[in-house]
Amino acid sequence: MAPDRSRQLATSLLSAAAIGGVAGAALGAGRGARGVAAGAAAGAAALAATDAAARARQQPDEIPALWSRIAASAALVAPLGWAAERLGAGPTAVGGLTGALGGALGVRPQKVALGPVWGLAAGRGLGAVGARGAATAALTMAGYRVLSAAVFRDPQVSLLRESAPAAELPFVVPYEARAAYVGTDYVRDLAGVLGGRYVANAPDVGIVGSLDELAGPDFDPAVVDPLVREFYEHTSRFSLDIVPEWRAWVRPGYLLYRTLVARPLGQANVPANQREAQRGVVGRIDTITLDGEPSEGAGSAAGTAEVRTMRGWIRSYAATGEPIYVGIYTTYRHDGRGYVSVGFPVPQGSFTATLAPQARADGGLTLSSRAPLRHAGHYLSFVDPDTRALTTAEVPGFAEELQVHVVAGELRAEHAFWLFGLPFLVLHYRMKRR
Repeated sequence: MAPDRSRQLATSLLSAAAIGGVAGAALGAGRGARGVAAGAAAGAAALAATDAAARARQQPDEIPALWSRIAASAALVAPLGWAAERLGAGPTAVGGLTGALGGALGVRPQKVALGPVWGLAAGRGLGAVGARGAATAALTMAGYRVLSAAVFRDPQVSLLRESAPAAELPFVVPYEARAAYVGTDYVRDLAGVLGGRYVANAPDVGIVGSLDELAGPDFDPAVVDPLVREFYEHTSRFSLDIVPEWRAWVRPGYLLYRTLVARPLGQANVPANQREAQRGVVGRIDTITLDGEPSEGAGSAAGTAEVRTMRGWIRSYAATGEPIYVGIYTTYRHDGRGYVSVGFPVPQGSFTATLAPQARADGGLTLSSRAPLRHAGHYLSFVDPDTRALTTAEVPGFAEELQVHVVAGELRAEHAFWLFGLPFLVLHYRMKRR
């Protein structure tokens, strides 16, 4: 076994033992020092054995078996249940809180709704048989995970590659943020890392070099309206007005995400309402010229094409300069088709949207991750800082579609998003020449 693999397995085993030990101690609380010690030893041994068995059966590019993940999640919440009980929470409250936590971590809206309902029922039932806080939390979480796995069979996230060179995943943009904050200077910092020539707010450039790069069986660039083509090939000529249309069910969660994640991260900070958007949105395209160096993420059908110019489209609030989106735009070809891949850098990784083009009957252009093609979709990647290898997961529950078209001589766009089949946001754009 390779040394790196051995270290990974050893680290995983020690982590499982530690988690199991703490959970066992929580379950043994109230039985004296010997009970706590015995519980800790039994928990450490049980979870370490579970992890070892799962890792032994794990195939390359697979995540550990579901049963081992359920055992780990149950162990993780046991101490929380013990602490909640010490603070005065009863079994029903412990179960409800545990279910709500499980649902929130599930992300899928249906799971979020199911979590507290299951938790309250489980907590009440376990309380009736005298279960303590730690046991109530552990059993509630395990039951919730089993139930949700049975009801929601399609995966939320699936591991695509455990460790792969970027050239083997040409539909992934492999540029990460090397700091905790992405921000509007990201492309400048990336140019310094790559050694390319950087131009801020490059004049008369687009998010793609040419729509001809996207030609394929489902898309003929010749039928696209000239104004739509101009927008993609010369994006910097246009200003954008944006009106967000949020579904009511997602607004509370988005406001929490925005406060805790988006703003501190400096990425994916979409306006929460029309009032914010009316304060003004500015965009610019920064470029990096790489002098023909091999691309790490955008390739030809063979995955070996070179990228000479990288484009970073940066959108921010006019009043504050606070970033909305920072995206690296690339194109690549596979099996005679062109795709657009947009990489949104996050700390130590990248979230990539790979979109397939399709012409609209009115001369507009659709870019969609919902196309029934092998590479269209969303991918979350961790970039190894030493080897540059990618650990990449596919995120099939997230989908988006961008429609750009002309209405009465005016350029418009609708950018729609879905989460597990439920629409949650449409961004309406009006684009005008500066």
